[in-house]
Amino acid sequence: MTRHIFTHLFIILCLVGGLTSCSTHKNMTKSQDSSIHDPWEGYNRTVFKINDALDQAILKPVAKGYRFVLPDFAERGVRNFMVNLRSPLDFGNQVLQGDGEGALEVLTRTVINTSFGVLGFIDIASDAGIPYEREDFGQTLAVWGVGSGPYLVMPIAGPGTVRDHFGGLVEGIFDPVRLYLFNVDEETTYFVISAVNVVSTRASLLDVLDDLKSSSIDYYAAVRSSYYQNRQAEIDDLDNEDVMEVPDIPDFEDDL
Repeated sequence: MTRHIFTHLFIILCLVGGLTSCSTHKNMTKSQDSSIHDPWEGYNRTVFKINDALDQAILKPVAKGYRFVLPDFAERGVRNFMVNLRSPLDFGNQVLQGDGEGALEVLTRTVINTSFGVLGFIDIASDAGIPYEREDFGQTLAVWGVGSGPYLVMPIAGPGTVRDHFGGLVEGIFDPVRLYLFNVDEETTYFVISAVNVVSTRASLLDVLDDLKSSSIDYYAAVRSSYYQNRQAEIDDLDNEDVMEVPDIPDFEDDL
């Protein structure tokens, strides 16, 4: 398992070598960083079609069944639990970004929701005026001045940039939840949590993605544009509910 993970890491590290050369400057401005750079479009479109076919054949039906079986409050509870479970990653990235206030908010949210929100199933913190702010290592790299690199659609993992795919892989390797569960020989628990997280995310976006697909002349371009808009909003720490979140389909071995 460890060898497999580090093989992926080596591949992504090779791709990351093109980050600087694919950017005009390493420390690019926000407007430059948000521009769409898709030099591998032919490859990306092929992988995108394969991913979409797998989604339509497997993941979407499972997500629809999940939504049908679970009442709305239960769906929200599962999503809240997943958010609470990635608190160590959010906290670590806030610290690495030098955002002390953000790190304190993550700790506060975690203590409140874990203690009084039934392990996070109820998001009491948001109701108390401490909304959730997702922070990942891709955002941290952006804060450090690392350019986004080319747009890249990965098999199964979905859309992203080289920087963000690398960030997701690093998080998957060093995720405290994964490390703990693997250390106590509970790998199956980790994979089950990861699978539920994927299905829960897909279920929450059933209507959004259906609308995007039906209203788009070019679904690939629409997803790519939405990904960039949403990603830049996350990096800029914008609270913009109008920016659609396009989900990554995480690798069960690398992402939570």
